[in-house]
Amino acid sequence: MLFNSYTFILFLAVVLALHYAPFNWRQKKINLLIASYIFYAAWNPVFILLLLGSTIIDWIAARRLYEAKTRIAKVHWLLVSLVFNLGMLGFFKYGNFLLENFVLLMGSIGIDWQVARADIILPLGISFYTFQTLSYTIDIYRGKSRPWNSFNDYALYVTFFPQLVAGPIVRANTFLPQCRKQTIPTSDQFAWGISLLVIGLFQKIVLADSLFAPVVEQAFDPDAAQIAAQTYWLGVFAFSGQIFCDFAGYSSAAIGMAICLGFVLPDNFRAPYAAAGFSDFWRRWHISLSTWLRDYLYIPLGGSRKGRLRTAGSLTLTMFLGGLWHGASWNFAIWGLLHGCYLVIEHGLLNTLPAQLHNRFFRLTGALFTFVVVSVTWVFFRATDLHHSVEILSGMFASPLTTSNLPTGQSAMVIGTLAALIGMHWVLRDRSLEELAEKVSWLLKAILLSGMLILILTASGKDRAFIYFQF
Repeated sequence: MLFNSYTFILFLAVVLALHYAPFNWRQKKINLLIASYIFYAAWNPVFILLLLGSTIIDWIAARRLYEAKTRIAKVHWLLVSLVFNLGMLGFFKYGNFLLENFVLLMGSIGIDWQVARADIILPLGISFYTFQTLSYTIDIYRGKSRPWNSFNDYALYVTFFPQLVAGPIVRANTFLPQCRKQTIPTSDQFAWGISLLVIGLFQKIVLADSLFAPVVEQAFDPDAAQIAAQTYWLGVFAFSGQIFCDFAGYSSAAIGMAICLGFVLPDNFRAPYAAAGFSDFWRRWHISLSTWLRDYLYIPLGGSRKGRLRTAGSLTLTMFLGGLWHGASWNFAIWGLLHGCYLVIEHGLLNTLPAQLHNRFFRLTGALFTFVVVSVTWVFFRATDLHHSVEILSGMFASPLTTSNLPTGQSAMVIGTLAALIGMHWVLRDRSLEELAEKVSWLLKAILLSGMLILILTASGKDRAFIYFQF
């Protein structure tokens, strides 16, 4: 079920009705757990077994390693969790990729080794829920958490449907304590939750799908006969708008639904296109993933504690693996490596520039530069393959700027909306959307939300799955 479908709206209405029915808290949590499995089964019922398997393995492994008396026993149970989750992720997500590259490697040394491509279907949301279960086990291994006393609560943490298939990636010590006692949202909180749902659907349906996506699809069409440099540039900037509105729209909707159910999920975006520098960008973009990579990969690799060379290596490897997390493609690996290089260069500049210039440099010129470079890097994220990426970049930088292939009105609409989006990010750079909303009159909020609802219901774009569903 897609959030942007009438079927899901009906599903959510039933879930909310049951949640506010006069059941006890234990029964309500069971209702949510069943609803979460139904939500996942609507895509492919068979893969519930993988979701359930990951839940059970990590539940057992975490409890056993906590009870283990020796370090060897603890490591043994940690490895059980790591091997199962990473093995499952590796097979379903990277099986074909590894096989294809092994065949190419054999060919490069003169061995004609052919094998049929495995027909592997990528389970929805596998990258997200495996990272959640892994964080639970690793935190217990590190002594930062203790095993939870209710399997049903833990299963709900893993499968909670608002954020199951595309995040935010939630930590157990953030979600599980909320399961102890039901939190009933106030009328204002419930209204804010519904508002976030509407805002998220508006971002997805109206902005990402109806406005930005058609331009992106024309600019990134690998079969197009001839595309002007200006169209490439507009398509790249439009994709910056599309991927933000698509992914942030999902996160806003997920957070809003959770609020209506009495749960709090962490923010996943904080005005990333107002970021001044690449470190600042990753503190604002896909926050739940960037903090996961920081805590469970970058810091264990040494972080910034082992000197500049080790820090550079840790940053590069972390971002490389973060790129591959998004998909089994060299495009994603290059995308991650580029961001790793940006971070390394930025760290070097911060160590050499006079301190008094830092704020001035990054606030005045850094933000615009960051947005442009991040947008160009999105080429590797959106293009169909490495050859297509090179073709687009060549068209952007090697071709003269000529008349765009796109209608003038469409181009103007995209540019204007993107400018408004960046402007909104600057308004929200140092404050939350909720803080801004508190300063707006109820009448203006009602008008804005009503306008969004009308545009959602009348949008003419194609129904598209959320981009991050493929990860």
